[in-house]
Amino acid sequence: MPKPLPIQFQATDLEALAGAKGRIAVLADVDQPASPGFKRLDRLTKGALARAAGSEAFARLKPGDAMDLAYPPGLAADAVQLIRLPKKADQAQARKAGSAVGRTHGAGGSLLLAEGHARAADIAFGLAMRAYDFDTHKSGEKSAPGPVTLMATNPEAVAKAAAPMAAVAEGVFFTRDLVNEPANVLTTHDFAARLAAMQELGLDVEILEEEELTKLGMGALLGVGQGSESPSKVVVMQWHGGKKGDAPFALIGKGVVFDTGGISIKPAGGMEDMTMDMGGAGVVAGVMRTLALRKAKANVVGLVGLVENMPDGRAQRPGDVVKSMKGDTIEVINTDAEGRLVLADVMWYAQERFKPTGMIDLATLTGAIIIALGHENTGVFSNNDDLCNAFLAAAKSEGEGAWRMPMGDAYDAKLKSRIADMMNVGGRDGGAITAAQFLQRFVKPETPWCHLDIAGTALLKSDTTLAPKGATGWGVMALDRLIRERFEK
Repeated sequence: MPKPLPIQFQATDLEALAGAKGRIAVLADVDQPASPGFKRLDRLTKGALARAAGSEAFARLKPGDAMDLAYPPGLAADAVQLIRLPKKADQAQARKAGSAVGRTHGAGGSLLLAEGHARAADIAFGLAMRAYDFDTHKSGEKSAPGPVTLMATNPEAVAKAAAPMAAVAEGVFFTRDLVNEPANVLTTHDFAARLAAMQELGLDVEILEEEELTKLGMGALLGVGQGSESPSKVVVMQWHGGKKGDAPFALIGKGVVFDTGGISIKPAGGMEDMTMDMGGAGVVAGVMRTLALRKAKANVVGLVGLVENMPDGRAQRPGDVVKSMKGDTIEVINTDAEGRLVLADVMWYAQERFKPTGMIDLATLTGAIIIALGHENTGVFSNNDDLCNAFLAAAKSEGEGAWRMPMGDAYDAKLKSRIADMMNVGGRDGGAITAAQFLQRFVKPETPWCHLDIAGTALLKSDTTLAPKGATGWGVMALDRLIRERFEK
């Protein structure tokens, strides 16, 4: 499993710059006094750095952007990366500056001169996040990335501030790895085994197999996976970091390891991306890993429903009626609206067993949310303003796009069935909203709840500031911050 690049924090050593190999990154800004490191590099390169910093090209850079001086004279380094970053940069700008280093980091290693910058820890976090690369299934010799050294005026303080961020980065990487894996590797067996391995971090992990799920009455979840050779499972991960006996906060994830659409089969074009339909479960797993790594002082339980939606002689059919754990019956109009069936049973189980203080579910649930919000924002639905606003604030603080969507009785009425308590779809119009209305039927009135539809944000076709194209790990940072600010302070 790829892990965030190890970053060494050490005191600034100006004399070491001339012989440093690989790449050297240095911070500067227009009309801002040069740092000691910048001045040293400028002397070694006979004024080349000052000339670059005074150019129109550098002035056009946005905070966090960079330009390269390749094979600079007077240095052993392959390049000096000149990053525009003001001394009073905000968090997003500092992380973007770090990502400029992570984007170009290679086998030769990197030396980053953060010196006395107040956002040095955020710079390190951005570097680690953007240096991710999923090359597990590529053949040939792989060159391991070289070491990263961050030089700072107060390296001990920066390292201390960066430590919890490193735990978040590892949680994000875990999520990205899961979402990027092909379905012939990440079966329900393999997924459950990877989660069980986190017991070594201090998590309590249980795997509920089909026999137990049948006894619990999870007919909605089991119906989704009955056409697959991979058995359906529910994995329960508990982190006991808060006060003993206090009810936990619950995170619920949709874990459809591959979604053909079932009998309501999807078009062939783009179906290969349905390996990411377990993205909600991946985020829950990443958050739980982060909490364990940083020893979070909170009680949190993460539950994921792992299934595969396949067409088969035993597969669920349109028109079938299934009975949920709650006891409600559901007419399955479209077998490709399967994620909500999985979540319904796992959400009810979480409330029955743990009586959580609140609950957030995550799922790559609908294409409709992509039509509504594109790939910039996750759709947020909620029955509780306080929890919803707290999550939106956490997402904004971490730079993860999220937007609250409406709910209401008129949408709920679209789920009325002629032969069962409800249908699993409500038609094309308002599809993301009717999906949320369906889920709300499995939320107890006393449970604060948010539903996050991450269909547009879990996997992208182009890179972003903190991630290469592919799985983003969206949500790990926001949920970790929510837990820190809501339950640990």
